[in-house]
Amino acid sequence: LVLLFKGCLIGAVNLKSSNRTPVVQEFESVELSCIITDSQTSDPRIEWKKIQDDQTTYVFFDNRIQGDLAGRAELLGKTSLRIWNVTRTDSALYRCEVVARNDRKEIDEIVIELTVQVKPVPPVCRVPKAVPVGKTATLHCQESEGFPRPYYSWYRNDVPLPTDSRANPRFRNSSFLLNSETGTLVFNAVHKEDSGQYYCIASNDAGSARCEEQEMEVYDLNIGGIIGGILVVLAVLVLITVGICCAYRRGYFINNKQNGENYKSPGKSDGVNYIRTDEEGDFRHKSSFVI
Repeated sequence: LVLLFKGCLIGAVNLKSSNRTPVVQEFESVELSCIITDSQTSDPRIEWKKIQDDQTTYVFFDNRIQGDLAGRAELLGKTSLRIWNVTRTDSALYRCEVVARNDRKEIDEIVIELTVQVKPVPPVCRVPKAVPVGKTATLHCQESEGFPRPYYSWYRNDVPLPTDSRANPRFRNSSFLLNSETGTLVFNAVHKEDSGQYYCIASNDAGSARCEEQEMEVYDLNIGGIIGGILVVLAVLVLITVGICCAYRRGYFINNKQNGENYKSPGKSDGVNYIRTDEEGDFRHKSSFVI
């Protein structure tokens, strides 16, 4: 019975892996483990395939590396695969297939899921330069390359801000909420104490990156100055209106109109031409009347 049991094992090719879900950071190397545990075939056929976006391509076929891994990968031992200088595009499913012609069960396969982590790049931050006291203000932080998706934290004057100002007595004079997933920092009503230098850090398992500091100034609204300015404008308008009314009363606009209408050219009678002499107001006949 023991011999029969052992014979059954040897008669079927079997694979295993020391790590079916390897995780590696971008630009490092990784080993995709595929090990033959049982087989009586001395020279089995080995194939590796990459499955990504519902497409399957060869990685190792006909005893050589294929596709985009050519020059960046090699076979370890008989079946395992090592990839150097991995990139974010290498994140995919990899299937190790072994065909052992001399075994009763000739084919076995194992799937490895490779995850390549990508360090965030410096995020894009948008901070309002000046906000009046009591108004709302929103600060934005966004990073698009890190994998897995980064989380965000905001700093004011190098001090980390909590996700909710109400949860920390240190920020009792502030009123803000921080969304660590979207990177938005929203002030419901800014206070003078909210003025300062702000920057954001995007972080994931591969690393972190920050944007440059940007200043936000919170200033008081000068209500008295605004009212005074409005009064000055109203006073100027009143003076202009009074000036126009006085000009009408004194006849400036009317006289000019009348003077323009009173001037008329001398009339001409049929058949008579007049020539103006050097003396003002004198006219003489250029030709006689025609009857």
